[in-house]
Amino acid sequence: MTTGPGLDALSIEELRHRLHDAEETLRAIREGDADAVVVRSADEDTVFALAGGEDSYRAMMEAMDIGAVALDDQERLLYANAAFCALIGCGAVDLQREGLFARLDARTADTVRGTIVQARDGRHQTQFVQTHDGADRHLMVTAAPLPLAFGIGSALTFSDVTVRVEAAVAEESERIAQAVIASANEAVVVCDRSGRIINANAAACAVMPGALIGRPFEQAMPLIFPNGSAATRTEDLIAMAGAGKAVKGLEAFAPFASPPKDLLVSVAPLRLTGEAPGGSVITLIDLSERKAIEKRQTLLMHELDHRVKNTLTMVLSICSRTLSGSDGLDDFRVRFTRRIQALAATHNLLADASWTGIDLSAMIRSELAPYLSSSGPRMEIGELDRSVAPDVAIAFGLVVHELTTNAVKYGALSAESGCVTVTGRQLERDLYEVAWTESGGPHVKMPRRHGFGQTLITRSLARGDGTGATVDFAPGGVVCRMILPIEGRA
Repeated sequence: MTTGPGLDALSIEELRHRLHDAEETLRAIREGDADAVVVRSADEDTVFALAGGEDSYRAMMEAMDIGAVALDDQERLLYANAAFCALIGCGAVDLQREGLFARLDARTADTVRGTIVQARDGRHQTQFVQTHDGADRHLMVTAAPLPLAFGIGSALTFSDVTVRVEAAVAEESERIAQAVIASANEAVVVCDRSGRIINANAAACAVMPGALIGRPFEQAMPLIFPNGSAATRTEDLIAMAGAGKAVKGLEAFAPFASPPKDLLVSVAPLRLTGEAPGGSVITLIDLSERKAIEKRQTLLMHELDHRVKNTLTMVLSICSRTLSGSDGLDDFRVRFTRRIQALAATHNLLADASWTGIDLSAMIRSELAPYLSSSGPRMEIGELDRSVAPDVAIAFGLVVHELTTNAVKYGALSAESGCVTVTGRQLERDLYEVAWTESGGPHVKMPRRHGFGQTLITRSLARGDGTGATVDFAPGGVVCRMILPIEGRA
């Protein structure tokens, strides 16, 4: 053996001993017989425990619940504990033979490699989702630099945080559910299996003043159900929910509320993550406004029925009286059609006013509008800003129609120089007088017979003492004075 300059036999022997020690160390590491490896540097020695008895680092890592993995600087597997093998469903021998990344799916492998890169300057964590056996698992991988004698590797730990994530999700869901219940406009009450109230929002507290939490529902809200409903007592609702049955839209009465309320009650089982019913959720909707609307609709239907019957009776009367006073079928058709059209016109005005009353001047202008001349005014209307009830309006409309028809045929509107003046004045006792005065027309004579039109005028407006109409066939023009009960200014 030839030695180089500066090396004596003692130095060569020392090198041989060091080489032998290094070979033994590598063999011990490879065969798992070494307890630790000491890496010396100028500053301090670093100890890497590799194997040993119960108190060694390897034994501690095998006893851990979280997966632990050690990689060299080329991402080759140096060590993986049993917990990690169980986590990915792989045996230690197969994992050692195939390598770490060959046993991970592509998305998980990219996540782990990205975490290792981020951990070059210090510890780094990444949370990700892995699908295993058809179920999603939430995992947390933590990477940190691992100094080795032959480079800087990586120490990895894998923790299954699925339970923690699901608990956080459940907590957030509970928080959202509580917020939804609290902000709901409807009253919401949550009961446990025994029917005791465990939660109630502000709307529920408004239905039943006082403390609700901790009280049995049937005591806190003793609802009254109509005969023949799905429940006869409040506790029946709790029993239905406990059996897993939901009931929707059950009407009930709450006499204890202030003021008493009609409620629409729905009950549903309270289920948590697919478990058996753990209680019940009861919603109570205030029907007071809807009931009031229904009552109003019922009244309106009765009123409509009454008005339709009255109108049909009036039509039959008009038909009969028109027929008896007509000179023939053609005369009847014309008279009857015009009277029904006048009746319809008044109905249209009432409909526009929602049947709350109608302005007298509007009816007069509507009836006289077809007979106005462009050459000059043939109608003068004074102060008539008064409103009358629907039944009075219908009679007044028919009277104005008869007066207009008579004026067109025989009176002021039959001549170009004729004029109709309609004025009004207030009387006592909420009575109002409307005066129809014709002028400028032909000389007026008393009719030879008392026809239906005159009968309609004199009788239709009678609504008690002081009301009604009178007709004066003065030579200068017809004058009709009508006294009506009024409602006020239009």
